[in-house]
Amino acid sequence: MPSMTLLGWFHTVMGVVAIGTAIFTLRQHRVIKFATMSGRLYLLITLVVAGSALAIYNQGGFGVGHWLAVLTLSAVLSGYLLEAYQPLGSRSIYLQTAAYSATVLFHMVPAITDFLRRLPVGDPFVDSLEDPLVQSFHLAFLGVFVCSVLLQWWLLRKMTASE
Repeated sequence: MPSMTLLGWFHTVMGVVAIGTAIFTLRQHRVIKFATMSGRLYLLITLVVAGSALAIYNQGGFGVGHWLAVLTLSAVLSGYLLEAYQPLGSRSIYLQTAAYSATVLFHMVPAITDFLRRLPVGDPFVDSLEDPLVQSFHLAFLGVFVCSVLLQWWLLRKMTASE
């Protein structure tokens, strides 16, 4: 695993801040929305993290991390357009919620992968992306993502039914 560059450290620290902000926002508001201050902060930090990921090339060419950055940018843009213009009317919020929540998944996948491939220093937990431990974490995060989106949809439906 190559050593961390200054850009890599910036990207990593901002990624940790983004995950913390997402957790705060989800606990506070149950969904991520650009309309809330913490949601805006999370989405702005997410844009910075995804943008910086596109500039990191110390592991070869355009790789999985770059594709996750593109997916993240696409999810932020999609979520924002769904929130701002509501092209599907009252149903737009459900896709917006899924899009913004997907950005959290896209933060977690490289975060755990990098953690397992870098630590402990000198003898990391795993040495490849194909390691069963890495794949188990990815599968677990996918399961948490699906369950959390379904829970958010249920809460949104419950909130709109009570209005």
